[in-house]
Order: sequence, then structure tokens, then C-alpha cells
Amino acid sequence: MDEFASLWHEAAVTSLGFFWMALWAFILGYVVSSLIQVLVTKQRMQKTMGTDGPRSIALGTFFGFISSSCSFAALSTTRALFQKGAGLAPSLAFMLASTNLVIELGMVIAIFLGWQFVVGEYVGGILLILVAWLLIRITRPRRLEKLARERLGEAQDDNDGEDKSWKEKVSSREGWQKIGQTYVMEWQMVWKDVLIGFTVAGIISAMVPDSFFQALFIGSGGDSAANPGFLAVLAQTLVGPVAAFFTFIGSMGNIPLAAVLFGQGVSFAGVMAFIFSDLVVLPVLRINASYYGWKMALYILALMLVGIVSVSLLMHYALVVLDMLPDASHAQAPGDRSFFKVNYQLVLNAVFIVFSAVLVWFWRQAQQAAAGHDHHEHHDHDHGGGSASLTDKVLSTLVVVALIWLAGGLLVTLLTGG
Repeated sequence: MDEFASLWHEAAVTSLGFFWMALWAFILGYVVSSLIQVLVTKQRMQKTMGTDGPRSIALGTFFGFISSSCSFAALSTTRALFQKGAGLAPSLAFMLASTNLVIELGMVIAIFLGWQFVVGEYVGGILLILVAWLLIRITRPRRLEKLARERLGEAQDDNDGEDKSWKEKVSSREGWQKIGQTYVMEWQMVWKDVLIGFTVAGIISAMVPDSFFQALFIGSGGDSAANPGFLAVLAQTLVGPVAAFFTFIGSMGNIPLAAVLFGQGVSFAGVMAFIFSDLVVLPVLRINASYYGWKMALYILALMLVGIVSVSLLMHYALVVLDMLPDASHAQAPGDRSFFKVNYQLVLNAVFIVFSAVLVWFWRQAQQAAAGHDHHEHHDHDHGGGSASLTDKVLSTLVVVALIWLAGGLLVTLLTGG
């Protein structure tokens, strides 16, 4: 019992330590994302991506880059773009860019995994978009597109009267209230995924033996773990998406878990395939099916899987040729880290927590102003639409379990006299 209590405590401290390491990067990324979302209107995006040509692909990629990193928000916006007439390829370019090319994701990857993985994330994200575009041009799924558009119906033009320039927004109280609202919504979209993802990462780091990863990811561990041979690298690259498919962890929450995998000797290609797989998880497949029908959802899944495997392998062997492949033997074990100490992370976290509090204050002002303006009109930003889905209920249950687990892990040593 004492051994389990010790592992439980280590798992909880590791989870919280992971989050503490990444907190300033989360806040900074969501602040930047919120500023851009308020200053750049989506209506202009949707009018410029009606074809599958290079210009539309480039615009879809750019707009995705400046948009949210939440997988589920990306699905909703992608549906809106496609519904309003954007081509399939630029719509998917937006979806891939908004989950792989965003600022905060690169920051968190840099903290946990190192610069090679940041390069892999951004260069690989662009390559994923190009592969998806190429596959769409080869397969030409016009019938699937037609059926999907008929299922969605025509979108209504929603003109919100947004005619202020970005300078006027930045210099006004209303503009900052809107930025605060967007910032809070960013956290509302991802906090469950982040909490569960960091909790799972701590549990796996403390409790799962190395032998499990060596069995699941063939060739991991050992002397040649960084580049164990093509067949082993290919197998790990195939296992990465399969392992991610059955999780509910989003693009931000799976980074610490990816760090655990890398620390256990999984190859660069296997880790990158796992990171890229936030858009092939089961909840995403279900949501796409509800939007476009199962045929289109499975077609998109196939595109993603082919792209993930091919791009991860390409990035891996490009680093091999350049002799820049990261070596897991130099990775610091999560349990060996000193998470909570006086250093630059403490200063950065303190600064960004204060700035976060200011934005939350603006959000509260906006909420109070809206309540005072109209007591009868409720307008909540619902990214899932309608009543709570099965995924939402499962996530909510897992959140409660995670909170109980973390609290118990912090208290267990006190209760056992450790």
C-alpha cells in the first residue's frame, strides 16, 4: 500500500508539474490567439476560399494558423467554411493549420520535447496540408462533397455589423472586453482536454513500466531507440495514431504524454505520429460524421492517416540524413524533474497569471454589461451545439475522476505518514 501511495503521489505531482511548466506558454498562446480572432473577421476568410487552387490553400492555411488550436473548435469552423462555399481542400487546410501550426502548441512542444519536435510540428503540419491537397486532387471526391453539402444545407449570411478597424478595437474598452471573452472561451474549449491529458501523462509517467512501451511500440528503448530500423519505425508510426484514436485528449493535452513516450524510447516518427493524431481521435470522427455523414467522415479519416504516417516517416528520415535526430537517451525522466522552484518559469507564470486575471476581469465586465442590457436574452458560446453529447458527458465524468485523483495523490502521503 505504501508503494502504491508513493506512486500515486508521484503521478499527481508530475501531472501538476507538467502543467506548471507549460502554464505561461498556454496563457501567452491563447492571448495571441484571442487578439487575432477579435481583430480578424471570419467573414472575410470564408469569401476567399471557394476553389481548391494554390491561393485558396494558402489562405486556408494562413487563416488556420491565426485561429484557435482547439480541435473541436477547428471542426466547427471548418464546417462553417465548407458550408459557406469553401472548397474541401482549403477547408481541410484550415483545419490542419488551426491544430498544428498555432503558436501556443509550438511553445508547449518546445518546453516538453525540444526544437526538433517544434520543427517537425510546423514543417510537418505544412506537409500534411500538401499531402491532403494532393490526395484530394487524385481521388476527386466530388460525389462525397455534393452529398456533404446537401447534408449541411446552405449557410445563412450572418452580418454582425463588425465594421470597426483593429486599431479602434484595441483602443476601446469594448474591444478588450471582446478579447477577454474570446480568451475565456479559448480556455473553456480546452481545459477538460488539458486536465485529463496532463493527469494521464502523470499516471503513465509514474506507473506504467518501460516494458509496456517496448511491447506497444516495437523497437522502443534499447541502444538504437532513436532509429531502430525502417520496419520498427514504420510500426511505431502506425501505432501512434491507433493509440491516439481511442483517447479523448486534444492537441494540447497530448503533448506531455508525447514527452513521456519519447522519454521511454519511442522514435521521433512514432512521437510525431501520436502528436499529429489529434484529428483522428474517436470524438473527432463522430463529430465529422454528424456534420458530413459517415462516408465523408471516413474519407477525411483516411486522408489524415495517410498524411500522418507518410509525413512522420519523411520528417524522421530527413532528420536522420541531416544527423539531427533527437536522442531519447538524453531526455530527462519526468520523475527526475524539479518542477516547482524559483526560476524563469516562476517569473513568467506570475506575469502571465496577472495578465490572465486582467482579461478575465474584462470578460466579467462584458458578462455584466450583457446581463444589464437584456435579462431575457441568454447567449452562451456553445461549440458543441445543442444538448450535451455522449463525449461531453464522458469528458465531464473523466474531469471529476481526474480532480479526485490529483487531490488524493497530493493528500495520500499525509494520510499514510509518508
